[in-house]
Amino acid sequence: MASTVLRSCNLCEAGCGLKFEVEDNRIVGVEPDENDPYSHGYVCPKGIAIADIHNDPDRLRTPMRRGADGSFHAVSWEDAFALAGARLREIRARHGADAIAVYFGNPLVHNYSGIMMLGALLKALGTRNRTGAGSQDTSPRFAASYYLYGNTLLMPAPDIDRTDYFLCVGANPAVSQGSGMVTPNTRARIRAIRERGGKVVVVDPRHTETAKLADEHVFIRPGGDAAFLLALVHVLADDGRIDRDAVRAIATGWDAVERRLPAFSPERTERVTGIAPSETRRLAAEFAAAVRGVVYTRVGTCNNPSGTLATWANDVVNIAMGRLGAAGGAMFAEPALDGAQFVRFGGMNGHDRWRSRVRKLPETGCDLPASILAEEIETPGEGQVHAMVTVAGNPVLSTPNGRRLDRAMEQLEFMVAIDLYINETTRHADVILPPCWSLAEDHSPPVAPSVALRTVARWCPPVVQKSEGELADWEIMLRLTHELGGGPTGMKWLDRALSVASRFGWKYDPQHTLDMLLRIGPHGDRFLPWRNGINLKKVKQSPYGLDLGPARAGLHHRLQHRDGKIHLVAEPIMRALAELEEQLQAHQTTNNLDLLLIGRRELRTNNSWMHNIPALVAGRDRCVLYVHPQDAQRAGLRDSEPALLEGRVHSGVVPVRVTDELMPGVVSLPHGWGHAASAQWQSVAGTHAGVSVNDFTDDQRVESVVGQSILNGVPVRLRRVERQPADRAA
Repeated sequence: MASTVLRSCNLCEAGCGLKFEVEDNRIVGVEPDENDPYSHGYVCPKGIAIADIHNDPDRLRTPMRRGADGSFHAVSWEDAFALAGARLREIRARHGADAIAVYFGNPLVHNYSGIMMLGALLKALGTRNRTGAGSQDTSPRFAASYYLYGNTLLMPAPDIDRTDYFLCVGANPAVSQGSGMVTPNTRARIRAIRERGGKVVVVDPRHTETAKLADEHVFIRPGGDAAFLLALVHVLADDGRIDRDAVRAIATGWDAVERRLPAFSPERTERVTGIAPSETRRLAAEFAAAVRGVVYTRVGTCNNPSGTLATWANDVVNIAMGRLGAAGGAMFAEPALDGAQFVRFGGMNGHDRWRSRVRKLPETGCDLPASILAEEIETPGEGQVHAMVTVAGNPVLSTPNGRRLDRAMEQLEFMVAIDLYINETTRHADVILPPCWSLAEDHSPPVAPSVALRTVARWCPPVVQKSEGELADWEIMLRLTHELGGGPTGMKWLDRALSVASRFGWKYDPQHTLDMLLRIGPHGDRFLPWRNGINLKKVKQSPYGLDLGPARAGLHHRLQHRDGKIHLVAEPIMRALAELEEQLQAHQTTNNLDLLLIGRRELRTNNSWMHNIPALVAGRDRCVLYVHPQDAQRAGLRDSEPALLEGRVHSGVVPVRVTDELMPGVVSLPHGWGHAASAQWQSVAGTHAGVSVNDFTDDQRVESVVGQSILNGVPVRLRRVERQPADRAA
């Protein structure tokens, strides 16, 4: 019997509306939901292809165990859990809890039941060696928010629908659909700024898809974001554009910040940014003159040598001009499912409370930088990593110097992976526990509402039912948690009570936790029947959820420092500021090679894990190195020729596309490719293997505050590949 199921997409923050046609528990059609009140019929190519993951013949359906020869064979769930539990317990008993490392990937951020159960699994493991995809692209944002506002998940989002001056630095929302902001069909929203008489300016080393929609594009050297943003603040202060009393009323530390600004004049920062002082001064004046303006930065800014400082400086510009908390500026969401509340009470709110064993890199929000993994496995001594658990992640492709990590993982005594596929990372696993694809689970976005300026509480039913023998992510993690002596909440006293209740037929259901979090959140009913608040039952009554209205203007209802103010000064930030000042004074450059390598996001790519879908890899080759014509000529390269790309940690052949889309001195390779090692298990991805940009990134180069890998601005050299003469016949 045919049916239609409405659902929001769970591939990114945008959450675009999808309409599924289902017959006999099979998905037979996917199309945009024209009636969705938030995406209005827009969906990207990945959303349309979402059912192809569910139907992918290469997706694992049963647990797999790796044999001595590296091949995999199916085993039962009971045998898989018994083996995983026994080996992890044994290694923990012999070497300590920190001998087990954990890496979790981006898909969990969009899976409420999975991310809830991950906390319980981590508690049961007891390890501090936990890393994740967020430590690769968001830790600077988390740390800046922690020091400025008192909570790692208080992330101001640009009010793009009401701004009249959108200054976009190191971000490409036309492709990302608004990373760090919930904006389905971002391209239309950017065009709307211009249509209502506003201006869009993009500052980026590449003429990105967003830059093509903008009024103006300004090239900036990779790594120059912090210097540029501080130069803006310098000009605004120097020109008397800042109401200092207004800033002091909402923030502490302004005077200390202003004393440091003379070091960042546009004339001094030009050598780092490549932006002429007159351009910087003009942009500052335009921004100040706009009635409603906002500065927005994202991954490109986070992934450079001054990522935390640049993110902090982004917010300082908005704070100084009174744009933080203002309509058309940067505003705080007030989500029904409040992630800031969750991290605070879950002990995940903080920075630098402990450090890694080998290189002493700091944690951020309980996560250590992923660049530590290889060295923690390789380096002998107390606390050495001997086992690993990965959940929906592929760190061999997603972390710097991936080839080193690939080799290091061969030394592990044991590895268990929770994943849909055998990929470049999970091929090292002794046991793979495959979850059902998310369309067979219910869905409620857990993190995206924290950056949504329209407050919506939504729950979506499963599109299809799980097949016999399939388990959801949360069910797999719960079984592992039980094997390790833990329970579903991670709180021993409560888990003991729930264990007793289970003997009388009670079963854990993540919807119970979701309901509780909604009820105690900012819009919840607090379990009081006379209170006009929300709960899960009310949310379920509408296929599009409950629209609770736009975000409130202002700051004090969200700030979490005890004095109720923004804290502009923190020791790690001031130290990074001094380091950048010294770099400018010394005319330092970190590039001893010819070029700087940056990453690139593609609309049809979702990090590393959707390249096995034919519709998303069809057409032209997307994994190519963009090279400016001047740099190509200097290296003796022509378009479509192979070239030898050389960095400190790796040299390899890459296909070249000559384009003036980049500024001279910069080359660009998209992230997420490099599937040759998994070709025997992923037939489509294997035939479109590409090259991993993280073969060339350097795990020893890290950002100064959070220790995150520097994935943009990697020094490289480009050479022509000399063709070998064909063998002559004897």
